[in-house]
Amino acid sequence: MQVIKSIQNRIYEVRGQRVMLDKDLAALYEVPTKSLNLSVKRNIERFPPDFMFQLTKEEYEILRFQIETSETKTSPLRLQIETSNRGGTRYLPHVFTEQGVAMLSGVIKSGKAIEMNINIMRAFADIRCIVLQQLSLNEKLKEITDRLNEHDIQLSQIYDAMENLLDEKAAQKKWEDRERIGFKK
Repeated sequence: MQVIKSIQNRIYEVRGQRVMLDKDLAALYEVPTKSLNLSVKRNIERFPPDFMFQLTKEEYEILRFQIETSETKTSPLRLQIETSNRGGTRYLPHVFTEQGVAMLSGVIKSGKAIEMNINIMRAFADIRCIVLQQLSLNEKLKEITDRLNEHDIQLSQIYDAMENLLDEKAAQKKWEDRERIGFKK
């Protein structure tokens, strides 16, 4: 379970898709990033743009800022990014969608890669469940809000009716308590 939580922390949202960085995948598979990218390049027909794409410089900077603010000082990923930034990165990282990660299992065939791929698929599935639960909660919250709005309208109508009744009673009382003129018994 700890492994899946660790993987979930390495899943980011870029261009409206949940993705993982090539560096993170290489670290999980225990292969160099360069080897992972070479394997992908040799099998590029397996990785259409909706499975894998290269980040733009702006996307990379935004993602790097997110990683640096969310990770602790002792995080291996943070150290990896800091180290790579000292010498400058030659290439912008590639990111893989869930389908791209699944396709990687056919390209990188080590035992560790297969084991990690299973865990990564579980992490993506867990995130999907969390998102679906969030959507369900949002729908319920909207339903409650709508009901409260209806109740507010009904309560407002009740208050208005009560005020009208009180105004009528006050007017009737004034009429009955008025000083009478004319013949008195």
